[in-house]
Amino acid sequence: MTAHPWPSIFPSMNMSPLSAAQTALLEEFRAGRRVALARTISIVENERPGFQLILSELHDSLGGAQRIGITGPPGAGKSTLTGALASAFREKGETVAIVAVDPSSPFTGGALLGDRIRMSEISTDPGIFIRSMAARGSLGGLATTTREVIDLLDAYGFDRILIETVGVGQSELDIAATADTTLVVLVPESGDSVQAMKAGLMEISDLFVVNKADRPGADKLAREIEISLRFRSGDFLRHVPAHHGVDLATIRARREAREAARKRMEEDPTHWAIPVMKTIAETGQGVPELIEVLDRHRSWLDESGEGAARAEARLAERVREVVERELKKLVWKERGGEELLDEALPALREGTESPYDIAARIVREIEL
Repeated sequence: MTAHPWPSIFPSMNMSPLSAAQTALLEEFRAGRRVALARTISIVENERPGFQLILSELHDSLGGAQRIGITGPPGAGKSTLTGALASAFREKGETVAIVAVDPSSPFTGGALLGDRIRMSEISTDPGIFIRSMAARGSLGGLATTTREVIDLLDAYGFDRILIETVGVGQSELDIAATADTTLVVLVPESGDSVQAMKAGLMEISDLFVVNKADRPGADKLAREIEISLRFRSGDFLRHVPAHHGVDLATIRARREAREAARKRMEEDPTHWAIPVMKTIAETGQGVPELIEVLDRHRSWLDESGEGAARAEARLAERVREVVERELKKLVWKERGGEELLDEALPALREGTESPYDIAARIVREIEL
């Protein structure tokens, strides 16, 4: 086993080679022992000593799973849809891991973690692994340790990893950086697609799902999302005439032009035309068609090279996150930054020094 001589500037990363206990745990992990998986996840989630080395040892096992991010507003039926997808994947003989990310309390750090209850029907399936995790204050909805746990599930050998997180908008953009395919779930009550577009959904979604499609307004919402997508692609108004007169021939020509444009996009291996699906997760209606689209997107990622590009970007971001995490530990815990700040609080209150003065002093006095 190769030693990892982490830089001495980061005491928390100064690790000797794997201990006997860690080696035994990884052997059990690689052998597919579910208990070893749970123990390894706990070590990483709680950042116990040596967790970085375990992740490093398993890095070469990544890349086998399809990571599917599922996001959307509360009440959209994400947990039900996640459960329906998991059951459908199991019927195909695939193994599934579910990471359900709940919002953390800003006061206690706790989370609701109710997804395990809502998914109780599938939780006893030996081919399904469910882990509820708290966001722990991460604005993007996914803490760094959550993404590392997803890596563990990938290394363990699951075929599909479903990542369900609450909420949508700019603060949820990092789910797109974590998943291979990002699925945004809406319901007819979600509001019009212009509001969704302002919230950043168009930027993060690889496909839209209008769930609870048996409710009034589902078809209308699906059309509005499609129109918004065409506006963003510049295709919607391309064939609109400059004058106000419209006849049936113009309408037919416009429809034919849209269909031709859509066909060109489908035939272009470098372009992904974002689909809008409709499902009723409680009954499973539309789920087989959704899986077909997920498989098609996976193939497109491989054939277009986009999958490799996303994986590379994800790894680069992971390096940044780990450096930032270690620097925070170094500054505030290991090099006395908190003590320096406490000493400066009276001057801050009196106005004799500003937060920027104190920050500059902390940076100067801590040798990096």
